[in-house]
Amino acid sequence: MPLLEVRNLTTTFPIGGKPRPVVQGIDFTIADGEVLAMVGESGSGKSMTALSIMGLVPTPPGHVAADAIVLAGESLLNRSAQEMRHIRGRRMAMIFQEPMSSLNPVFTVGRQIGEVIRRHEGVALRAARPRVQQLLELVGIPDAGRRMDSYPQELSGGMRQRVMIAIALACGPQLLIADEPTTALDVTVQAQILDLLRDLRKRLGMAVLFITHDLGLVAEFADRVLVLYAGRVVEQGSVRDIFRKPSHPYTAALLASMPALARPGEVLASIAGSVPSLDALPPGCRFAPRCGFARPACAEALPSLMPLHDGHATACIRHGEGVP
Repeated sequence: MPLLEVRNLTTTFPIGGKPRPVVQGIDFTIADGEVLAMVGESGSGKSMTALSIMGLVPTPPGHVAADAIVLAGESLLNRSAQEMRHIRGRRMAMIFQEPMSSLNPVFTVGRQIGEVIRRHEGVALRAARPRVQQLLELVGIPDAGRRMDSYPQELSGGMRQRVMIAIALACGPQLLIADEPTTALDVTVQAQILDLLRDLRKRLGMAVLFITHDLGLVAEFADRVLVLYAGRVVEQGSVRDIFRKPSHPYTAALLASMPALARPGEVLASIAGSVPSLDALPPGCRFAPRCGFARPACAEALPSLMPLHDGHATACIRHGEGVP
């Protein structure tokens, strides 16, 4: 049994007077201790998928529907707001993109970590201080006993991100959702945060849903990859399969645009156009207008994921012909 199973997840918002799917028909699983990377351009639906699973989509105006969202054998569908608050933090937790906007500037970081413990375990804030210090030490913050009384604006960007990770780990969740956890950080700090997540995953045995647009980080950290485009899964598979033999033109285009894969003097490839607007989705394959591999049949029907081998699947009608 997978730790997390998501089947046919669709989240809609009213746009132009009609409900429009921000994500549509999303299916995936995550096993205990596994790192699943979710990749795609901005606007592909990565963060919305995570928010839908966490029960953080505002409803209304949003609407979340799914055949199943199951965590450790327990359905998360039709849960009350109070039940979801109990599950968030204790069973699964999320690291958000920008720590400065996620942390409260008027409370110390120790108070904010301790509040999570107080809410979920009924431990008084003062009694939680030793554990807060341990958590700050766990995520690599030096002089943790002093830093727990600092305010977010007194810390560097890397330290604030470590505080966010400490908050997420406060109650030992089985699943950690990391939404672009290194985006706002410089390259050196990015590497430190990735090393920290890798170490914590091994030490604590938790599963990770790792949301990013950086395929270099995916190659270093993930076990499997889910590629999203315009709210749909277009390819999924192991890191090895995705990087060595991508079967969807969009995945191949993302890989071709990686600076690390460019040869000296070679012009870096780019993907023409942009992700389509939700109120102007093209017929058929949503990537077809940007795809140099498309043919007329691509505009006739929205392709479903077709299995290839060993969990590798693609939503391209030309998957058997190779990609450019």
